[in-house]
Amino acid sequence: MNMSEQTEKIIDESRQGEALMVDQAETAGKRKMFLESYGCQMNFADSEIVASILTGQGYTTTSDISEADVIFVNTCAIRDNAEQRVRKRLNEFNQVKKKNPDLVIGVLGCMAERLKAKLLEEEKLVDIVVGPDAYRDLPVLIKTAEDGQKAINVILSKEETYADISPVRLGGNGITAFVSITRGCDNMCSFCVVPFTRGRERSRDPETIINEVRQLYSDGFREVTLLGQNVDSYLYAGGGLKKEIYSREELDSAVNFAQLLERVATEVPGIRIRFSTSHPKDMTDEVLHTMARHKNICKYIHLPVQSGNSDLLEKMNRGYTREWYLNRISAIRRIIPECGISTDIIAGFCSETEDQHAETISLMDEVKYDFAYMFKYSERPKTLAERKYADDVPEDVKGRRLTEIIDLQNRLSLESNKKDVGKVHEVLVEGPSKRSDEHLSGRTTQNKVIVFPKENYKPGDLVDVHVYDCTQATLLGNATGYSAGFKN
Repeated sequence: MNMSEQTEKIIDESRQGEALMVDQAETAGKRKMFLESYGCQMNFADSEIVASILTGQGYTTTSDISEADVIFVNTCAIRDNAEQRVRKRLNEFNQVKKKNPDLVIGVLGCMAERLKAKLLEEEKLVDIVVGPDAYRDLPVLIKTAEDGQKAINVILSKEETYADISPVRLGGNGITAFVSITRGCDNMCSFCVVPFTRGRERSRDPETIINEVRQLYSDGFREVTLLGQNVDSYLYAGGGLKKEIYSREELDSAVNFAQLLERVATEVPGIRIRFSTSHPKDMTDEVLHTMARHKNICKYIHLPVQSGNSDLLEKMNRGYTREWYLNRISAIRRIIPECGISTDIIAGFCSETEDQHAETISLMDEVKYDFAYMFKYSERPKTLAERKYADDVPEDVKGRRLTEIIDLQNRLSLESNKKDVGKVHEVLVEGPSKRSDEHLSGRTTQNKVIVFPKENYKPGDLVDVHVYDCTQATLLGNATGYSAGFKN
């Protein structure tokens, strides 16, 4: 289960751990909601579903908590420090509530599912607790809270995909958007809490996915990221749940992830397509060949490894060995030679030895990732690791190993970017750069950020950019003209 990896990932490095606050046009007399999201891409996408549901009930959004009637925090439970940040934020909201007793405060998402009544009764931080499969119940829960009762719904569903809801796009750049294709996770990685907070995996009807992408393109968006905890296990045959419940006839007509990619790329040829997250045990050559065939499918794969040691991977219940993982990397390099590759790495998992850590370092050196998300192991309640293994690697050892991993990846990222100097890349302009309104920022098909002088270009343009220099995180260039666009 992979959204704990890139996920639990995080939208991109510039938004890692940050809150997303949204502000749309407000209508006089309407009630106002304040939404704040933390953590993975799925949480941000879910906040857009919540906004759609409440907009249908007459709410508008605001970025000013002092004028909000309801405040919702969409939470992440993958690491303890994420939960602590949310608790701190909830305490700040409760200070606002002292001045406005009618204010309703709610927690959504994975932390809500994990902690449930504790947030309501023991800590008394919130009025509403809503799990990721219960957002349709929000209007009723708000009314319950306003009547002075504590409101909770954390029931996990085997069917809910929110396929019929058109998300309200919040606080983005109007160019890139997320489209959920699966919910939940059936991979029981021993370190991860996601199966317990998001439930069983189910896939969304491909027709609703394609229709949503079409609408996004019509609305001016030019790139979508197809989201799932494990996109490679996407499978739809008229239901939503996993293949073990399908008949042979249903399986014969089922749509797998490669086929979904093919359809989106073909039926909406003007939009650029990314996806997240892939799982090494499930990524097929069929997916890779589909990527290679279509220019509008970005040549970038996030393939979490977590550890370079096979024994540790078995303890993590990842379902593959070091050799299997390197075989998948070899297939990517063979079928899509120009593909960018990133990963997730955990330092200091239960009983990790120096030799096992060294194997992670050696795997990184062999693969030469373009970038990575790197973390110290954080034990999470209810996981297999918490029940079965001792979290016995000292914190100072975890920290030192993580520093070694980060230092190596910094070098690898710089080496990767230096290889792009002198080349011309097609860039989708996303908006102004962070440092100057006179420069624009966008991403290459390999998901690398390029900054270049604005000139007459604007967000949404496809521009060819010549790279003349780089930093560890960014390519620097000059536009050479508009790109010819996608030609599948």
